[in-house]
Amino acid sequence: MKPTRTRYWVIFSAVTLAILSYIDRVAISKASGRITESLHLTEPQMGMVFSAFALSYALFEVPSGWLGDLMGPRRVLVRVVLWWSAFTALTGAAWSFTSMWVVRFLFGAGEAGCFPNLTKAFSAWLPLHERSMAQGLMWSFARWGGAFTPLLVLFTYRYINWRWAFVVFGSLGVVWAFFFGRWFRDRPADHPSVNAAERELLRDVSGQAGGHGDVPWKKLMSSRSVWLLWAQYFCMSFPWYFYITWLTRYLEKGRHLSEGEAARLAVLPLLFGGFGSLVCGWLAPRLARAMGSVSLSRRCLTVTGMLGACACLLVSMHTENPFWAMIWMGLASFANDLNMPPAWNTCMDIGGKYAGTVAGSMNMMGNLAGFAAPWIGGILLQRNHGDWSQFLYLMAGMYVLGALCWPFIDPVTPIDKDES
Repeated sequence: MKPTRTRYWVIFSAVTLAILSYIDRVAISKASGRITESLHLTEPQMGMVFSAFALSYALFEVPSGWLGDLMGPRRVLVRVVLWWSAFTALTGAAWSFTSMWVVRFLFGAGEAGCFPNLTKAFSAWLPLHERSMAQGLMWSFARWGGAFTPLLVLFTYRYINWRWAFVVFGSLGVVWAFFFGRWFRDRPADHPSVNAAERELLRDVSGQAGGHGDVPWKKLMSSRSVWLLWAQYFCMSFPWYFYITWLTRYLEKGRHLSEGEAARLAVLPLLFGGFGSLVCGWLAPRLARAMGSVSLSRRCLTVTGMLGACACLLVSMHTENPFWAMIWMGLASFANDLNMPPAWNTCMDIGGKYAGTVAGSMNMMGNLAGFAAPWIGGILLQRNHGDWSQFLYLMAGMYVLGALCWPFIDPVTPIDKDES
């Protein structure tokens, strides 16, 4: 009997949600100019609004991942998608700096549950040899969703203002939650479309579904690899958050482009980043076979990616032509995302049945960087009277620090070695 392919619909569900999550979080970057004018915000205040999302996202990552381990990803994902969709819509109702900050903080609390619980679903629904490509596909489409959001927002402005645009974007998540809640099951064996052959294919991983709330916190907190995994993700996320927060503003003010020109060029970094995740998802298992080591191949990809991102970002800074500058920044994003499938696969491998918690803890650190970077960026811009160079040099330096972490990470040994 040939295995059914129900597990591929799990990947499809993850890809569509990843796209929606990035549309909802990137839309505010394109709308930032109109929001600033409408609510009379300063640059540091707009930076704090960007950071509000990342702060709550970081704070709720571990609780959301742990809930996925305890309850299973189905119930958690439906709840968090409805939550963040509501606050996406309410973004359009903000009337002041404080109200906007609170709404974006609560929006981030919902989105925090997205990727840890999708990773949790992958850990129970995908055999080991399909995980790299699944992570690559999910992150590629996430980036591409964010890449085309500026153009999508610009298109909506032809018919509605920025406030109603957020209502439209929020309604998309409600539709996704309805269909996912009806179709998905935490355990492959519980799904009526899975035949005996596919259940056998997933026999070794299906036990990693929900019902594992007894996380070995002492082992997790004492693991050098976990701490370094957190550190590298912080360093990688610090410059990456520029692409979904300050990038449009940088093109309009720093590169003196019109709103339409900025929207078109803002596509490039996330577009290239999506290809980076896709290429890495395809290359990672092949490189592991060629090198005879999953650990070595992951270290090779991640160190090369981070150092390459640093180099490309520096070239972008010193390229006068805006188009070619954004091509180089796109290449920096491409190299950045060579790190994504290895990092998230490492969460599944060292986390085992606690993959949701480990993934949540890593993403928490990434979003603490997302809290710090836009806020620090706003302060540096004000202090340097709109000069972007100091902010960009800081981001390039963070890539170097991230590259230094990976040679010391064991990306395959579970924190609970009985899971090996």
